[in-house]
Amino acid sequence: MGKISPLMIAPPAIFAALATLFYVGMFREGKDDLHSVFIGKPAPSIETAAPLEGFAGVTQADLARGDVTLVNFWASWCPPCRAEHPTLLELAKSHTIVGVNFKDTSKAASSYLVDDGNPFAGVAFDPQGRTAIDWGVTAPPETFILDGEGTVLYRFAGPLVGSDYEQRFLPELNKALGR
Repeated sequence: MGKISPLMIAPPAIFAALATLFYVGMFREGKDDLHSVFIGKPAPSIETAAPLEGFAGVTQADLARGDVTLVNFWASWCPPCRAEHPTLLELAKSHTIVGVNFKDTSKAASSYLVDDGNPFAGVAFDPQGRTAIDWGVTAPPETFILDGEGTVLYRFAGPLVGSDYEQRFLPELNKALGR
């Protein structure tokens, strides 16, 4: 019987090791969470973004008003942002929501809020996306829950719709509200 070369064994062994690693990764707890380095820390500055013309602006004091505040990053060109808009309008009836419009035009953002309703207590305009970068936003929409002192409690990446909203976001919001 001939000798088996280690080079013949290496590819199947590497494949088996990678397959095992991927399999374990698919079933780990919290695999769908997109963590933020700001959890438990003061919210980054939002004052670098100018107010959206025709709407109330946002100051850092607005993020630490003594009540739970939601910060929503959105854009008028973003289909998931449009999908979550009715949810934001409903949340705005009982919660303070601050909006940060980014990588958009002032005209498109203003028209969107005038036509579809404005759920925001204040709207920051961030056409270059610098504020979004400071907050670690990867893509719109993203929503942050802040406590009364302006500390980031939770980051939700994606639209506030469906079972993901009900099973992940609402429990975190209720926890922040002490319910």
